[in-house]
Amino acid sequence: MRHADRFVQLQALLAAHGEVWRPAPFHQHRPGWTRSHPALAAAVLALDEATVDGYAADPAAAADWLGRRLPGLAELRALSAADPLPLRDLPAAPRTAAESVPERKRRQVEAFAAVAPAVHAPLVEWCAGKGHLGRRLALADGVDVCSLERDPLLCAEADRLARRAGVHQHSECVDVLAPGTAGRLRGREVVALHACGELHRSLVRDAASAGAVGYRIAPCCYHHGVDGLHRPLSAQAKLPLAAPELRLAVTELVTAPAGARPRLARDQAWKLGFKAMAAALDLPLRPTFRPVPAAWLAGDFERFCRALAEREALILPARLDWHHWLAAGERRRAEVRRLELVRQAFRRALETWLVLDLAVALEAAGFEVALGSFCARRLTPRNLMLVARG
Repeated sequence: MRHADRFVQLQALLAAHGEVWRPAPFHQHRPGWTRSHPALAAAVLALDEATVDGYAADPAAAADWLGRRLPGLAELRALSAADPLPLRDLPAAPRTAAESVPERKRRQVEAFAAVAPAVHAPLVEWCAGKGHLGRRLALADGVDVCSLERDPLLCAEADRLARRAGVHQHSECVDVLAPGTAGRLRGREVVALHACGELHRSLVRDAASAGAVGYRIAPCCYHHGVDGLHRPLSAQAKLPLAAPELRLAVTELVTAPAGARPRLARDQAWKLGFKAMAAALDLPLRPTFRPVPAAWLAGDFERFCRALAEREALILPARLDWHHWLAAGERRRAEVRRLELVRQAFRRALETWLVLDLAVALEAAGFEVALGSFCARRLTPRNLMLVARG
């Protein structure tokens, strides 16, 4: 199927099911779909903890279960499927090349670099960090690499690692969103591994005039850089999205360390307990509040609530049953986890729509585009990749 046709079909299905995936159960106690689909709501709220854990870890199994209860989900899944991209035999790198690279990052770089075909044009590495991807491709293909990164400390480390590896790679300390940066791309191939939000959108937005010979982009964090409504890049886009809705595309814990998950669960229960308490006390709490400093979550529940209330200019009674509100938060978190399973069934479809928006825009700029996965989900859920050739 043509990217544009797939894009429009996914868009229509997402729009038709908007009441299910747009509301965040963390912020809405009972989203509207729980009334329009009461049997589905009852079924998901009745799931035991082990089943919820299993479905959270296995979206395909969750989608199978939900697909029997929510019409249209099977078609949405089919349109969201991504085949693995063709691979090449990646030349082996010296053992020293992996030094200073975290293991998960190293495996992501290897998977990205292995996507065919080999690179022949000089490279620009976009939002390069320490230049791990550019250095790996320089080693594999013997090409010159210019790594663009705004942090001077990361640039210096990238140059040090390049010298040690003996490759032609140099860093330029530049904000890639600054005017004129696209002029550095002419006659070069561009690689971007998990450039967030506007950082990858700006690449595609300038593709028609930048003069690059090709792009390899694995997008990430689609909500970054969105102020108000998301501005899609293709003319066919008709799905309005705000930053909180864009976050759905990246809300997974696949790569979170196992030890971090109980802490994240506790943090969410505390926030929900505070929200429940504020609602019961009729305090004017905003629907969403700003991120909470990590130090506030290092103490106990009462200190967390009092610190948050002070920041939000709310006055709490001197005496409260903190055990009651903590238990309320834990009960609410259990409900949120179950209701989120339904919303999460649309996560990959939304992400695919966002990446197809980039693909269609690149095609309109004159590129031939392939879209697929470059690695397994367990390595990174952000495993979609665009390969564009001029």
